[in-house]
Amino acid sequence: MAKWVIDKAHSEIGFEVKHMMVSKVRGHFDSYDAEIEADDLTDLTNAKISFAFDVASINTKLEDRDNHLKSADFFDAEKYPKITFQSTEIKKTGDSEYEVTGNLTIKDVTKPVTFEVEFNGKGKNPWGVEVYGFEAETKINREDFGLTWNAVLETGGVLVGKDVKIKAELEVNPAN
Repeated sequence: MAKWVIDKAHSEIGFEVKHMMVSKVRGHFDSYDAEIEADDLTDLTNAKISFAFDVASINTKLEDRDNHLKSADFFDAEKYPKITFQSTEIKKTGDSEYEVTGNLTIKDVTKPVTFEVEFNGKGKNPWGVEVYGFEAETKINREDFGLTWNAVLETGGVLVGKDVKIKAELEVNPAN
């Protein structure tokens, strides 16, 4: 199988979670590694996909919040420096849609998750390299992964929602 990598200059892997029950906080990881092994990226059914995020690179555009997320209250970046995903099964669900199921590990908890993935097409960049575009999304309950810190608001709600959407916009090209 051929190896493919994420073009980080043209990709982003991020997340969003409800904040104070009235808005959303969005963020991403500035540092991550990803690899795809596949003979043909236009058919992912036999592919192997893996990701590893550096927890210390979390970026929500607010340093105090980022530091809190890195602390033992949330990700405990010193003890658990990586969040990982390894695919276990890929099903084609439409002409260009897939369900990519795999094991997501956050802290010391591993759970199966399924990403809805859409293949957006392929083309050649100005240097003649073939590139492929994908979008992926899943939703997890952060408490399932030991991310349980929260604060109750005067209004009766909570500061941080349980559901976290993980979204990826990816441009993929051959590994050198």
